[in-house]
Amino acid sequence: MGLNETPRGDRIHIALFGRRNAGKSSIVNALTGQELAIVSDVKGTTTDPVFKAMELLPLGPVVMIDTPGLDDEGELGEKRVKKAKEVLRKTDIALVIADAETGITEFEQGILDLIRERKLPYLIVYNKTDLAGRVRAEDNDHACFVSAVTKEGIFGLKEAIGKLLPEEEQPRQIVGDLISPGDFVVLVVPIDSAAPKGRLILPQQQTIRDILEHNACSVAVKESELEQTLKDLGKKPALVITDSQAFEQVAAIVPEDISLTSFSILFARYKGDLLEEVKGARAAGHLKDGSRVLIAEGCTHHRQCDDIGTVKIPRWLTEYTGKQLVFETSSGSTFPEDLSGYDLIVHCGGCMLNPKEMKHRIASSVKAEVPIVNYGVLIAAMKGILNRSLQPLGL
Repeated sequence: MGLNETPRGDRIHIALFGRRNAGKSSIVNALTGQELAIVSDVKGTTTDPVFKAMELLPLGPVVMIDTPGLDDEGELGEKRVKKAKEVLRKTDIALVIADAETGITEFEQGILDLIRERKLPYLIVYNKTDLAGRVRAEDNDHACFVSAVTKEGIFGLKEAIGKLLPEEEQPRQIVGDLISPGDFVVLVVPIDSAAPKGRLILPQQQTIRDILEHNACSVAVKESELEQTLKDLGKKPALVITDSQAFEQVAAIVPEDISLTSFSILFARYKGDLLEEVKGARAAGHLKDGSRVLIAEGCTHHRQCDDIGTVKIPRWLTEYTGKQLVFETSSGSTFPEDLSGYDLIVHCGGCMLNPKEMKHRIASSVKAEVPIVNYGVLIAAMKGILNRSLQPLGL
């Protein structure tokens, strides 16, 4: 991903649901004007949710999610339907695609019930009006009539989608509200075997962009150069932001009168629930022998020999608690539905997840009464510097 590309996690997620061959993939193509999704007369061509990042006026950067048909049959069909329902966890706007000839059936009604239960903005899109004309709409306030083949009604559908997205009462910021124009912000960015070749990881990219947008100056250094950099700056930085893995080393270098926090703590506030995750960090100190800990990550990546999720966090947490703990892992879009057997969930910063999905995971944990914390908040707690790292955020 280039620095000029909007990350998937910050894009509006628009998901399409419906029966097999209702024309979901054709609608995606018609909306975007591109042949992005497979179109076939054979029912069930789409077997897994397909994510496509694109620009869609008037909304701007979006992710279109083309889901498998909800009326698939057999064991494979059940898995497809489960996948489609998982998509709802990250959906900002839902489009239910119905065949204009047959209208709403029990399959569309089932997904509509789930959408309404979650209070998601939605439209019912009656497709193939070139063949069937306009049928009686199940919900006139949310109905659109289109033909993916002739493109009739597609412009109106775009306009209707644009009106659905509620404006945020307060735009989310990573760090912009903590700094002033002209401030210096020092970013501590370790470059080790786990760092991606030739680029910075996504949270670092996004933080730099946010600093620039607020007319401040960012200085990125490795932890080994931090002490000299602070001396060379000539003025006290407004804030030092560090990678969590270097937290302890950085805290020893940065004077107490300089504000210090981490990328993970900023991202817990940006797209999660920082207060809930601080509770999770406190709960980590009360684990017992045999406690089950889920290490959850929002993306899949190649595991390094000293991987943060599968090696470092388990090692540090075992040393911190002095207990024999049981660790399990999940990654990508997979997140357990039943969390009741866990005593703690340790989640990554969620840079590849959108806020809707991250908040769903936190809410599921709270509902199951299982403490949840992200990597950086937990590391700060284990290193005894959580209180200091929360002070720049007014906590």
